[in-house]
Amino acid sequence: MKSLQLAIKASLIGLSLTLANNALAQDTLAMVVSTLNNPFFVTMKQGAEAKAQELGYRLIVLDSQNDPSKELANVEDLTIRGVKAILINPTDSDAVTNAIRLANNSNIPVMTLDRGASRGAIASHIASDNIAGGKLAAQFIAERLGADAKIIQLEGIAGTSAARERGQGFAEGAQAHNLTILASQPADFDRTKGMNVLENLLIANQSANAVFAQNDEMALGAVRAAQAAGKELLIVGFDGTDEGIAVVKRKRLGATIAQQPELIGALGVESAHKLLQGQSVEAFIPVPLKVISQ
Repeated sequence: MKSLQLAIKASLIGLSLTLANNALAQDTLAMVVSTLNNPFFVTMKQGAEAKAQELGYRLIVLDSQNDPSKELANVEDLTIRGVKAILINPTDSDAVTNAIRLANNSNIPVMTLDRGASRGAIASHIASDNIAGGKLAAQFIAERLGADAKIIQLEGIAGTSAARERGQGFAEGAQAHNLTILASQPADFDRTKGMNVLENLLIANQSANAVFAQNDEMALGAVRAAQAAGKELLIVGFDGTDEGIAVVKRKRLGATIAQQPELIGALGVESAHKLLQGQSVEAFIPVPLKVISQ
């Protein structure tokens, strides 16, 4: 009798797990974020969560902590869980390939957010036009300082499409407006690194009068470095984070090239929903940019 009771109990547990997994597979989307230490990606996550709730999906959000191996493990976990679609904000455009192919092999559609992927099958890429944004930053500096501009550029994480494309756009814009880029060095989209890198570069480039930081976190670090050095610099950031915009309004940051991270996240979920409904989606969904200045 005891053996029979145990067998029945085990069967019920197995049935419950199967039903739970089936329910998960039916209505669950996933979002893998490069890092939730960056306010931009937190806002993007919030936009995705709001849209998922509106459309009736459960959304799992996993943080890769800027580690490609963690990113791969996150995607592997999601394929085992049987999610219906994965939105991924890559840690690195090349390194993310293995994670995307893992999802491809499990027939789970993948959409990239903000940063692209070098390889792998992607249903859609949702992002701002980073090249256009870099050009906007150069144009703004040219309008304020003209050909007298001597610029230090703080680059993002090497290997990310955002850093590569913003740098390309800024270089093209600087050339078009005859601006001088004195130095350009990575600070990994990080505020503290942005401050430290600029402090060092200002020592070697004392004629600098402008800074282009490829995100607002580095721009905010640059503001601190300029204050510490006692220098008046025109500093332009990129992203349009709440804090970045607030510092622009306080006239400590010259401008930020504003993205709409909340909309990027929402459009990611919306695109996944369309795919799951059998509709087609565009290979690239651009999200508008704007300059927010003093």
